[in-house]
Amino acid sequence: MQESALSLIEIIRYVSDLMDALGVAVVSLGVLWGLLGFLRNAAKRSIDDSYKAFRDQIIRALLLGLEILVASDIIRTVAISPTLMSVAILGAIITIRCFLSWSLTLEMYGRWPWQSAEK
Repeated sequence: MQESALSLIEIIRYVSDLMDALGVAVVSLGVLWGLLGFLRNAAKRSIDDSYKAFRDQIIRALLLGLEILVASDIIRTVAISPTLMSVAILGAIITIRCFLSWSLTLEMYGRWPWQSAEK
């Protein structure tokens, strides 16, 4: 008997691939949105203010895209190949992405994520 329905592993792989594409799309569209905003604001505001808004938009897009990509990696690793090696690789990927997120947050707000905002 031939099975025509997708297996659970294939569905999970498809969902994680879609999430990968969504993460890339979020970053790409966020950069394009920021560029359009920069061009629109450059005529109205100073170049410094326009640049800061553009940079902040790129950082927000990168942070959101990284979160989606981490979620995709977690789903793929836990559901498809939960071996010790794949979990170790996932841990390394998450560590690198956490460092990137912290660095981007520091760049955007001038403080580490765990520090309280200056009043």
